[in-house]
Amino acid sequence: MDQLIQNNKESKQVYHSYSLNNYRQIPQLSILSEEQLEAIDVVGHVLPFKTNNYVIEELINWDNVPNDPMFTLTFPRKEMLSNQHYEEMKAVLKNNGSKNEIKEAANRIRLQLNPHPAGQEHNVPSLGNHKLSGMQHKYRETVLFFPSQGQTCHAYCTFCFRWPQFVGMDEMKFAMKETDLLVKYLEEHREVTDVLFTGGDPMVMKAKILRTYIEPLLDDKLHNVQTIRIGTKSLSYWPYKFLTDDDAGEILELFEKVVKSGRNLAIMAHFNHPVELGTDAVKKAIKLIRGTGAQIRTQSPVLKNINDDPAIWAEMWRKQVNQNCIPYYMFAVRDTGAQDFFGVPLVRAQQIFQQAYQMVSGVCRTVRGPSMSCTPGKVQILGTAEIMGKKVIVMRMIQGRNPDWVARPFFAEYDDKAIWIDQLKPAFGEEKFFFEDELDKILHKDAMPELAVN
Repeated sequence: MDQLIQNNKESKQVYHSYSLNNYRQIPQLSILSEEQLEAIDVVGHVLPFKTNNYVIEELINWDNVPNDPMFTLTFPRKEMLSNQHYEEMKAVLKNNGSKNEIKEAANRIRLQLNPHPAGQEHNVPSLGNHKLSGMQHKYRETVLFFPSQGQTCHAYCTFCFRWPQFVGMDEMKFAMKETDLLVKYLEEHREVTDVLFTGGDPMVMKAKILRTYIEPLLDDKLHNVQTIRIGTKSLSYWPYKFLTDDDAGEILELFEKVVKSGRNLAIMAHFNHPVELGTDAVKKAIKLIRGTGAQIRTQSPVLKNINDDPAIWAEMWRKQVNQNCIPYYMFAVRDTGAQDFFGVPLVRAQQIFQQAYQMVSGVCRTVRGPSMSCTPGKVQILGTAEIMGKKVIVMRMIQGRNPDWVARPFFAEYDDKAIWIDQLKPAFGEEKFFFEDELDKILHKDAMPELAVN
């Protein structure tokens, strides 16, 4: 590892972020019209907006703006809000509303955008009488932990489904500082094998902070914890975290320590477009992380206006495998935020998946999808079929609040416009999907349901 770091000595790259207060300083934005700049202001007061110099200088093709996928991924556009919401926010800004008036208008709109999709508030566990607001435990084997210092990102994705973490709505935020409570919870729940650090992005934290969260999990008393996952977009938006940041070497040494403890370290990397895999910086960062013994698993939603093309997915999976990453998930866009702008009908998403899957070799076919991370679990669209003269959508759960639901096929009436499970109806005249009655009981329990953790 020391040799790898030594071989990577290069001029230090300094991170510089841009948000509403300074984005007009970006020279490249001179090509935008005043209407396009206004849209950044208006939408950026509702949904989070932050980008940085790496995204601007190395990822965005400014000759293709505003339709460039990396521009659309990080810069707000008018179409990301409904006309009603856009005009409401625009009017407040045009009338020079006070800070409080702007915040009140923004929060009114945000509350109509489903700030906590997939019943996330039902995933928060308890330890005795203490609610662990910085954790989620939806699936038996996996606990999500939201370190309080990791609840931001190097840049914000415009499709983000955890956008409430970043817009100042503290009552909507998941975050936690107390590692000792996490350890105690894991000691009491030996069924948990995986801990996923998520956010935001845990990789915005300095190595010394990240270490305080991860190292306690390496203690022999937590023998049940076999995999530590870190969900991050840093490889896409700031690979210099692993190259030239002051603590780059410490981060890599921490990764190596996890692997040497006998545990699996999985970096859950978010790549939405092949462009993100093409820079020298990301290639070097991937090589350094892989050199620690860590795995890199990759995932992305299928996004209209970004990657809703089988050839893009096939190229992305092939590039990932060529760099020794493991394609893991294709997701459907969650029912929150700018879903109307990015959402792809489920039938079309499955066609994109199938066609892309057919274009790559077996080593790329580790990927699963398209999958909806919805209230009952991760629901995969397997395809369409004709059964007893009826065209139906075939689904199964990859994960479920009740493990007994997993891998059981079920069917919905064919609907080529539906983009989320709540728009689908059970097939064959059934009133409900097989899991609905039990799910209703789980969600209406006061405490963490036993089915979700045992």
